[in-house]
Amino acid sequence: MNLLHRVEHWGDTHHPAWTDALRIMLGFILVLKGVSFISDTTYLSQLVGGLHFDLWSVMIVHYVAFAHLMGGFLIAVGCLTRLMVILQLPILVGAVFFVNISRGFSALNSELWLSLIVLMLLLLFLVIGSGRFSMDAYVKQNAR
Repeated sequence: MNLLHRVEHWGDTHHPAWTDALRIMLGFILVLKGVSFISDTTYLSQLVGGLHFDLWSVMIVHYVAFAHLMGGFLIAVGCLTRLMVILQLPILVGAVFFVNISRGFSALNSELWLSLIVLMLLLLFLVIGSGRFSMDAYVKQNAR
């Protein structure tokens, strides 16, 4: 059994039920951030206009919006959780280290703290998986 299978097995066997509620809240936060990202047109125009090559910036905007909306929903229902977490990680690393850190470490920078908390929760669910109350567990249970 390779390392990936051992981590997956450990995460499936050491998953308390309360973390499922935490996973659902994380999914809703990601969906709300996706909606907020799409609806803030001035921020989007600054983001697209700030880069020199417009195709890359448009692709990044669409990736972030799709990953937050679809990935957040799938994380909330517990479907393909680890894969959706992997798709979210580059966005959150970029948000923490490139976007929000420029505003400084302070108690008033709530976007940085939210990004840090979401990044830590994503890393947690990358290891422990989706849990008992999820579509992954339902499919695994009924496939036998």
